[in-house]
Amino acid sequence: MPGTLTFRQDYFGDPVAFRGLVALLQDIFGIDIGLQNRLGGPDPSSMPFGYFDDPDRCVANFSAFSMPLVIGGRTVKAAGYQSGAVRPDFRGQGLYRDLMRRAFSWADAAGFEAGILLTDKPDLYARYGFHVVPQFQFCGKVPTSDIARTDARELDLTRPEDLALVQRILCERQPVSNLFAVARQSEMFLLNACFDPGIRLSFLPALNAVIAWKMTDDNTLQLLDIGARHIPPLAEITTALGLPAKEVAVLFPPDRLNWKGEPQIYEGSCALMIKGFELSTLPRPVMLSPMAEF
Repeated sequence: MPGTLTFRQDYFGDPVAFRGLVALLQDIFGIDIGLQNRLGGPDPSSMPFGYFDDPDRCVANFSAFSMPLVIGGRTVKAAGYQSGAVRPDFRGQGLYRDLMRRAFSWADAAGFEAGILLTDKPDLYARYGFHVVPQFQFCGKVPTSDIARTDARELDLTRPEDLALVQRILCERQPVSNLFAVARQSEMFLLNACFDPGIRLSFLPALNAVIAWKMTDDNTLQLLDIGARHIPPLAEITTALGLPAKEVAVLFPPDRLNWKGEPQIYEGSCALMIKGFELSTLPRPVMLSPMAEF
């Protein structure tokens, strides 16, 4: 281990060190997690593990955080893993492997029963007990409702009142699925909405729901996530949105939508991997909402 490096853990309370991680992820992945500072701050459960060659320059990092999941009707205490990166000139020195082991050991000691991550390098994590879980979107006809209501209002997270509305609803939300969904996670929902300009957020006042959606070039409505105290039927959502969609693709298990779609394999840029949970008991097919990606 290079003697000039300083190991730091749980350093988000230090603004200088946090800016070092922001710079690392900006340089490696082109994403700005510094946006979290205006969205309510980083997830308070986050536990970063990093190496620094200067107080404000992070050269390697791997973070864990609490990501409770609902799996088959049961709440599972799961740890998510994210923000894994090493600057090019520090690769090949075992830093990433060291940080992963520290994070996994921390999660085991903290009593997490499962781990979850998204990666484009699944072989790297298979040796630590992670297994790929295929993801499926659910496609079908746009349902209609007898309630003729088009009352959606588009939200803008740069407006303080809209941000506060979304934060309140996410704090009170019901998991979007009883088969496979995050039980509590608002930070990534907000960050993903900022990262992807194609994501639209609409507030449906009559349903007291926030809908995350996209419209594809072929007029398919992609339903990405729902924030609501009680998940409404899909027919009421599509009627309220009032969009000229030919089909709908739901990107999470639709068991709470009073609607069934045809499962189709989802070809995302990253594989979903889980460890510590008996995969034979995992409901199939499943998908993690894109708004919960990390």
